[in-house]
Amino acid sequence: MSASWADAPSGGTVDVRLVKHGRTKITYPARLLADDGERVTVRAPWAGEGARDFGFVRFEPGDVFTEHFWRGRWYAVKEVRDAVGTLKGWYCDVTRPAGLADGVLVVEDLDLDLWVSADGREVLRLDEDEFAASGLAERDPAAAAAASAALDGLEKLARAGRLTELTAR
Repeated sequence: MSASWADAPSGGTVDVRLVKHGRTKITYPARLLADDGERVTVRAPWAGEGARDFGFVRFEPGDVFTEHFWRGRWYAVKEVRDAVGTLKGWYCDVTRPAGLADGVLVVEDLDLDLWVSADGREVLRLDEDEFAASGLAERDPAAAAAASAALDGLEKLARAGRLTELTAR
């Protein structure tokens, strides 16, 4: 996959395509902020329909996501702010390494997630049951191991208060 701004359509936008279990879960437009060949950073409004309350955070219209995807890492880190710019926290998706080509950023979600509250006190591992039920460990043991290691690494950084080191420019 390509590694440059040249793949973004004119206007500095890309379509982010989230794939899960071989099917497109959602595609949404995002403003391309940076692409250094390894990390692609985009910004997009909440792309869901209406609000979604997870219990530990509520995503709603007006929220803005600054999303960091890596071509060589097994995760994406999304900074979430409300409509007035107040930080809600970070939602981290464990994914296969991202690819950008022809203005489309493709990311394969591997079910595991991590939520980190704005103050860093709440660090929650999410969807481990979905990951186990996905059968990835049987189909692709190397990918399952990489995904588990990615979640462990993200959690370790978050608990040490160092998650933002991943997103610093």
